[in-house]
Amino acid sequence: MRALIVDPEAEDGVRLGEVEEPSPGPEQLVVEVRHVSLNRGDLNDARSGRVPPGAALGSDVAGVVTVAAADGQGPEVGARVVGLAQGAFAQRCAVDAGMVAAVPTEVDLAVAAALPVAGLAAFRALRAGGVGPGRRVLVTGASGGVGRFAVQLAAVAGAHVIAAVGSEARRAGLAEAGASEVVVGLEQVAAPVDVVVENVGGPLLVAAWGLLAPGGSLQSVGWTSGEPAVFPPYSTIGPAKSLTSFLIEGPVGADLAALVDLVAAGRLDVPIGWRGPWHDLAAAASALRDRRVDGKAVLDVG
Repeated sequence: MRALIVDPEAEDGVRLGEVEEPSPGPEQLVVEVRHVSLNRGDLNDARSGRVPPGAALGSDVAGVVTVAAADGQGPEVGARVVGLAQGAFAQRCAVDAGMVAAVPTEVDLAVAAALPVAGLAAFRALRAGGVGPGRRVLVTGASGGVGRFAVQLAAVAGAHVIAAVGSEARRAGLAEAGASEVVVGLEQVAAPVDVVVENVGGPLLVAAWGLLAPGGSLQSVGWTSGEPAVFPPYSTIGPAKSLTSFLIEGPVGADLAALVDLVAAGRLDVPIGWRGPWHDLAAAASALRDRRVDGKAVLDVG
């Protein structure tokens, strides 16, 4: 079957090729893939060696179940699903039953495909940070995939949301998404914040740490700047607050289902800033690298 496979000699380290059909374990189902979502992490995986040459790339997947899990877990054949799967960028993939959620007919599968990595990162980072009514939440890199989800989810939770972006051009739509304040850089943030969903890294991470109130939590979700973070002496001395590394771990089905329910109810918008056929991967990758995608990049699998 066709797949987007890792090839160190190809542009972006990825090309269309062929892989073996999936061979599911007893706790896995097989999904006929309709749409996938490209993340910066996928491009990093293609170059880092984390995914070996010749293997299918990708994590975010939405499609239709063609083989149910042999142990009886998860959706049945014919169910529309969204999931988090290794090697998702293929015509068919095997997915653990605990890593998928059903998608109702009122939710477009292309929209659902954009939820797993970015939506789960925002959802879980906010939960870990302790989001809730009256809390002040700062989201850096707010115009990106994780950032736009975090802004909306924090607003749904009743928080006062400060969306930080890198330029005036990237402010668009964030107030409508639920941001109480939209700022360029962090110089305009005057009062301390309780939670930071930090996507940029480098000097911005250091500045965000300085804005944390006592007892606050900074969730380090991404590092799009590629720059080092240098903390001044004694900046980690004082009232207790935390900087926590972040990784999506364990079964995600229940959290994915919660995100799908919010989309179906009209309470969560899924921003798709780039969409096209999967053979246009190079264009999507270029747009992501150059930060020309406000939201998510979705590939339609043909």
